[in-house]
Amino acid sequence: MRKFLVVLDDSRECLNAMRFAAMRAAHTGGGVQVLSVIPPDEFNHWIGVGEVMRAEARERIEAHFNVFAKWMRDKQNVDPELVIREGVPLDEILAQVREDREIGVMVLGAGTGRKGPGPLVTSLTKSAGTLPVPITIVPGELSKEQLEAIT
Repeated sequence: MRKFLVVLDDSRECLNAMRFAAMRAAHTGGGVQVLSVIPPDEFNHWIGVGEVMRAEARERIEAHFNVFAKWMRDKQNVDPELVIREGVPLDEILAQVREDREIGVMVLGAGTGRKGPGPLVTSLTKSAGTLPVPITIVPGELSKEQLEAIT
């Protein structure tokens, strides 16, 4: 089954990327894989404190994922899968794409602020020619109705 890979983070544009991926998966018989990366700098503390922080980060990610997963199941009849990796986000995203052969498309949300589309979109589009899958960039300003019309 072809999977749409979506990166889960705290950005506003992440919501549109999730919606787009779920709608496309529902219309094409595909799946959705949600990837969240815990950066290593969050755990540069004493060992005990780092372990507690890692557990808290995983709990936050799972709670955030469960909100999206419920919507995907209820509204799109898509059962997403969660993958949590630790490391440098760009490196971990690329590693996930290369390791999971079922990933067919990477879906990213583009920010709408003055700072540009966001660091992931900027970094990944620079290396788009060498990626093993295409990237779909979903504008953060699209409404639900616009997303439904294009998926």
